[in-house]
Amino acid sequence: MSRYSKKKRNRAKIYTFLPTGDYYFHKGLQSYDRFDFTNAKKYLQRALELEPLEPMIACQLALVHTETGEYEKSNQLLLMTLNELDERMTECYYFLANNYAHLGLFTEAYRYAKLYLEKDEVGEFADEAEELLEWIGINDDDITLLKEQEELLQMQEESKSLLEEGKYAEAVQMLEDIVKAYPEFWPAYNNLALAYFYEGETSKAFSMTEKVIAHNPGNLHALCNLAVFYFYEHQTGDLERLLKTLEKIKPIIPEHRYKLGATFALAKQYELAYFWLRQLQKSGYPGNAGFYYWLAKAAYFTGNEKAAKAAWDRLVLLEPEKAGIAPWNESLEEADKRSEGDQALLKLLRSESIAERLCGIFFISISDRQPALLTHPSFKSIEEFSYPEKLYLATILQVEKRQVPHAGVRVDKAHETATELYERHKDRPADVFDLLKFWFGIVRKVIENEGKFANPSAFAAAAEYVWSTEKNEGKTQREIAKQYGISTATLRKYITKIELYL
Repeated sequence: MSRYSKKKRNRAKIYTFLPTGDYYFHKGLQSYDRFDFTNAKKYLQRALELEPLEPMIACQLALVHTETGEYEKSNQLLLMTLNELDERMTECYYFLANNYAHLGLFTEAYRYAKLYLEKDEVGEFADEAEELLEWIGINDDDITLLKEQEELLQMQEESKSLLEEGKYAEAVQMLEDIVKAYPEFWPAYNNLALAYFYEGETSKAFSMTEKVIAHNPGNLHALCNLAVFYFYEHQTGDLERLLKTLEKIKPIIPEHRYKLGATFALAKQYELAYFWLRQLQKSGYPGNAGFYYWLAKAAYFTGNEKAAKAAWDRLVLLEPEKAGIAPWNESLEEADKRSEGDQALLKLLRSESIAERLCGIFFISISDRQPALLTHPSFKSIEEFSYPEKLYLATILQVEKRQVPHAGVRVDKAHETATELYERHKDRPADVFDLLKFWFGIVRKVIENEGKFANPSAFAAAAEYVWSTEKNEGKTQREIAKQYGISTATLRKYITKIELYL
């Protein structure tokens, strides 16, 4: 060791560097100037945390949000700057006007641009504000009409949110009101068609979509919706013909590109799906959970595994419950079967027949995907279920009966009967569904009349006998009683019980 090392060590001093808000602010500005908006946002958010009362930081962070298309977040910061930090920062009025113009809310854009010019006629952005007003092209007399149009767009956004949350009945009600009031507002028709389809009203969904295409040929959302309907209804020929048409479409609007890419991904046309979705990502499309889901799937099944993982990581940030269930955790065939099976069950819950909906609950109860189905966005809200459904759902979830009003009926016994029927006939899917539908038709009436369920095997035998008789299968009482291990006298007794509810 050098003989001078100890002396040098004694002279050395360690200075702790504690970054300030000003330090992060300038780092954020440098990133912003390089168009590195991800780091700009990170540094400016940290700067604002350290100096929450500094209006320049809040305003600059708002501009970064504008650049990334997060206009509502930007507006929140701009309004906070004006209302809480420094009302003299009049440029915020112009930035608000610009954001509202991007959102399509032109009355708000007009209002804030006028405010900016009133408060700062010779301000830095006066020329831009004048140009914005000229581009908007409205005056005070137009405001009422434009306000009405914006309210319509807001209603449309609310209905889309209801669809995304799986509140289809509410969405149908709102959208039916919109199309009645605005008979040529085609986006509402498209969303109404989707709501009908997910409610199980397939014919209405097709009819509504065909109406849009007839009056507004080339409507991409309608064409894509039709492809979705063909896919789920297994109308393979119609789907193939429509996909060939969609391949020829070259949309420019980002929303249309996303719709087209997601539709191709659903229909397993992964090369086309990846082309459109990847293009969007490269152009800076912010994307939602649905976008990253379809991008990850399309990327994985076209061999772009690195892009698939990156997209799935973004999805998990938005929806943490998706962790561990990426498409590559199962084969393509398994993924498709699972997706189709889930959709079929969720659609069954929206059948017009209560018996079929009770069947749907039964199949969910025996599914190894029960947790995923019960938490699926398309799962009906509890308020939409009828009383028999609520009682049965509470039973299979083992909810305490006191949470369900007047729950004196032993639905667990009815469930045991359904399970026995299923186990005996599960090798014949069409027959078992028809038989269970017959049984749950009885279950509904017993619940509504506050009847009783007892001896599940006897009820199962009686249900099969009455059902087979209606189908002219010619099974004898002795034969069925022997299969279920009960006497013919007991069978006749329970046949009588069932016949009371027919």
